[in-house]
Amino acid sequence: MADLELETIGRVRVARLNRPDKKNAQSEEMLDLLSAALREADEDLGVGCFVITGAGDAFCSGGDLGRRSKEQEARDPTPLERKERLAKVSQRVARAVELFEKPLIAAVNGAAVGAGMDMALMCDFRVAGTSARFSEGYIRVGLLPGNGGCYFLPRIVGMPKALELLWTGDFVDADEALRLGMVNHVYPDAELMTRTLALAQRIAEGPPVQLRDIKKLAYQAQHTDLRTSLESVSAHMAVVQSTEDYKEAIKAFKEKRKPVFKGR
Repeated sequence: MADLELETIGRVRVARLNRPDKKNAQSEEMLDLLSAALREADEDLGVGCFVITGAGDAFCSGGDLGRRSKEQEARDPTPLERKERLAKVSQRVARAVELFEKPLIAAVNGAAVGAGMDMALMCDFRVAGTSARFSEGYIRVGLLPGNGGCYFLPRIVGMPKALELLWTGDFVDADEALRLGMVNHVYPDAELMTRTLALAQRIAEGPPVQLRDIKKLAYQAQHTDLRTSLESVSAHMAVVQSTEDYKEAIKAFKEKRKPVFKGR
């Protein structure tokens, strides 16, 4: 049984972290398969949205500490080896996400701890079940947030609250996560995937070029001034207004019907 299960539902690709006996602790195989799945889905014209969730009663409990302890018993890695392993293994999904241009959603069921919380945070947004619990628990085991926690969390909840959560490792339940803006929606666990897939399908039905451009422009705008952002929007707008999908959207609007987009 693979550590990651993939399923395509309509135009949505679902990746299910699949180590339920270990609360979906990340293995090298899981990270390799997920990063490859993201790269493949980004090129697949039949995929409009990507959803990550966990098998069983947890989203992801973080890195596999059992594996790490066995490695340390065999031989203490050098600082360079530790750094390279983090970059090449643990951070491979974050690097794949950075290049992923389509909508990416985390459906968080149960605990998302440490690297598991980081994986949820690196998605474009999160939908939570009532059982969802988030913790940047690295501090509890003497580590630093190794998969983007220090980057993503302040951008979502603001620096003061992010530092409190990073320094304490405290858990945030689903309702508090909603209040903080960490998740967009909270649903009963039994409805989590149905509701998430409905939203993902709705988004995936949008015009593909425009979906990608909106994501690019929104993230780029976090690192630039208004004038530069508006200039970039103007350039993108000139392109999308020449696409077949733009013409189809206008025609469908006038005819009061659902548009059919082709990604060109």
